Amino acid sequence: MTKKIALSALDLAVVVEGGNARRAIEGTVAVAQHIEQLGYQRIWLAEHHNMEHIASSATAVLIGHVAGKTKTIRVGSGGIMLPNHAPLMVAEQFGTLETLYPGRIDLGLGRAPGTDQLTAYALRRRNMTAENNFPTDVQELQTYFSEENSSAKVRAFPGEGLNIPVWILGSSTDSAYLAAALGLPYAFAAHFAPAQFHTAIEIYRDHFKPSVHLGEPYVLACVNVIAADTDEEAEFLSTSLYSMFMGIITNSRKPLSPPADLPPVFYHPEIQRAVNSMTASTFIGSKSSLAKKLGEWIEISRVDELMITGHIYDLDARLKSYTLFKEAMEKYQS
Repeated sequence: MTKKIALSALDLAVVVEGGNARRAIEGTVAVAQHIEQLGYQRIWLAEHHNMEHIASSATAVLIGHVAGKTKTIRVGSGGIMLPNHAPLMVAEQFGTLETLYPGRIDLGLGRAPGTDQLTAYALRRRNMTAENNFPTDVQELQTYFSEENSSAKVRAFPGEGLNIPVWILGSSTDSAYLAAALGLPYAFAAHFAPAQFHTAIEIYRDHFKPSVHLGEPYVLACVNVIAADTDEEAEFLSTSLYSMFMGIITNSRKPLSPPADLPPVFYHPEIQRAVNSMTASTFIGSKSSLAKKLGEWIEISRVDELMITGHIYDLDARLKSYTLFKEAMEKYQS
């Protein structure tokens, strides 16, 4: 029998053309409620800054909002960019979230700024070497959560003594070594940086050291999925996704656009190479097509959990995509 893997979702509260930040957040809540009913394991929200069309900058606040609008699904960060924050403040924020929503909060930690260098300069109060402290900052954060910190002069309330799962996020090989050394679960951002995915997860598995948190390696991969009733419809819906990536590459970001024929500039060789590189772990199609494509990918990667993000303009089509993906995975695993 095919290995059963957990299914989860990543959301960025993306603003669509004609929409606004409030509507984007309402869409995130709708996705969370929908996939909770479908039995998804978790929904994570990503930290981004100085991006006009992404409404997830105050990630911990949004996690609390989504957790308050749902009942059972785990809600977490994919991730908190730790060099942007003092570990003590993250411990207090997530300790508060875990206190409000016990047993439902995840803390995924990333090293990147989640923004451009000028904004990172503002966030990090001119400390542009902060990311070099990422390994020690992760351990400091874990210390604040531990009961052993009760005799320290600096403590996290709420937070101390709470069991909040910590994940290490990665988009290259660097964090794979750290996740392995600390014995923590590893989540890879293959939805936008797939180039080093296979290398990174093999490094993680090869170097993994069991810990009190985790006895054996656990790999979560995030990929793009656009599902529809037919391959043709899914391909059409995916033009919104490709337009978004083109905007990132050409530095001409816009709200998520309705599906439409892609402009001639999209087919420029350099843009094509860049888009193809970023979307190598993107799966588009009907339920049957996805079962085959993702099934083959899962067999090669041997992931333990699959997290998907789907940049689809129409909310109803977006929700349906999550339903069809779940059905595709059931078909693959049957």
